Amino acid sequence: MAPVNYETFSFRKGTTIFKLSFRCVPGPRGGITGQPEGVWACRWIPSLEPGRAGGAQPEWDEAPSSPAPMPISAETGPLQAPAPARLLLVEDDETIRETVAEALGQEGFAVEACGDGLQAMALLNGSGPGQDENGGAGFDLLVLDVMLPGLGGLDLCRQLRQRQNGIAILVVSARDTETDRVLGLEVGADDYLVKPFGMRELVARCRSLLRRSRQQGEAQGPAAIDGASVLLAGDLRLFPEECRVTRADQEVNLSPKEYRLLELFMQNPKRVWSRDKLLERIWGIDFMGDSKTVDVHIRWLREKIETDPSAPKLILTVRGFGYRFS
Repeated sequence: MAPVNYETFSFRKGTTIFKLSFRCVPGPRGGITGQPEGVWACRWIPSLEPGRAGGAQPEWDEAPSSPAPMPISAETGPLQAPAPARLLLVEDDETIRETVAEALGQEGFAVEACGDGLQAMALLNGSGPGQDENGGAGFDLLVLDVMLPGLGGLDLCRQLRQRQNGIAILVVSARDTETDRVLGLEVGADDYLVKPFGMRELVARCRSLLRRSRQQGEAQGPAAIDGASVLLAGDLRLFPEECRVTRADQEVNLSPKEYRLLELFMQNPKRVWSRDKLLERIWGIDFMGDSKTVDVHIRWLREKIETDPSAPKLILTVRGFGYRFS
């Protein structure tokens, strides 16, 4: 039996490296035929530790003992990357702020940075610079220093929790006593990291908090009112079994497409949907019209469920990516 050899090559796309494996077997006329055997991916991890050589080194997840094909989702396909998590970094030291922001950006986060607590509160409330076109903040994670001008980090954290803001919060501080750590957690932080810290540990903690936040959101699922399944968002209620929507206990008349859009958004809070993906899910893969029809239906839907359609708080536009339900 002729020996079988494996050949691999890699290519980089954005912040992901794809590694392809081919099984080389003898061809019918003595040549070599390459048959695709498997593909897997890893993150592009830059060298951030002091003393290491510059440049970036790929760190692969443990590869299978024999090449195995990458699972292909019928919904997303094998090469579609999720939208980056939006992170707000609040640090008054400019050097630290710029260094950490750049490092987190290289790790795939969409980072917004500021140097004082008041500006951070404005950004989180959707009234500061750098917002999406609807004025929404839509941050997934807050990395927060304690010693800040204007409004201290712990006071900012406390005010956010008093306002029922559930954003994941990672406090970073040079204060390393047990009392300081306990105080930070008690006022509402989800994690506490003592300075100085390694960049890899910071990235790992950020990803851990994001995973935990997403798992909690998925675990909530639909609520039940009077025995009926219902999706809730403030005073907005969607009853999947009855195909109806209420806002402040008043019926909302939606077209079938508007209803299906809202149901999809409420079933997947915080997920970003592109126009093409919404067209595929709601209009079907055979739809041959203009993708702008999505924008029109979103506008009509906002007019029916938003308090102020010109400054929406539920269906947000994520510039360059699509729409998300907050």
